[in-house]
Amino acid sequence: MDVIFIEGYTGQTVIGIHDTELHRPQTIVVDVHAGLPHAQACETDRIADTIDYGGVRERLQALYRDHQLTLLESFAETIAEMLIVDFGAAWVRVKVVKPKKFPDVEAVGVVIERRAQR
Repeated sequence: MDVIFIEGYTGQTVIGIHDTELHRPQTIVVDVHAGLPHAQACETDRIADTIDYGGVRERLQALYRDHQLTLLESFAETIAEMLIVDFGAAWVRVKVVKPKKFPDVEAVGVVIERRAQR
């Protein structure tokens, strides 16, 4: 499995279930790992034969800006589906983190893994 990744994508978005989270953007950090069984780009040297992490980054930017989700789980699932459906990943791991959500905790968040239905 060849894995394309983006780690530490940081942006501001409104997400959460508490009133204090729903009126101002907060920092969300995303790590994405997307697997392809032996990406053909290894032989062809063509971006069309792999997952373009620049394209993934652009889609993450749009998601941060446009989503209407409240839970990190839903946010992560949306990213996983995008990678599988739109970018052809066979396997994904998505980590979504709210850093410093509480003063005595470094970070809270979720990690999900999904496989394409083939």
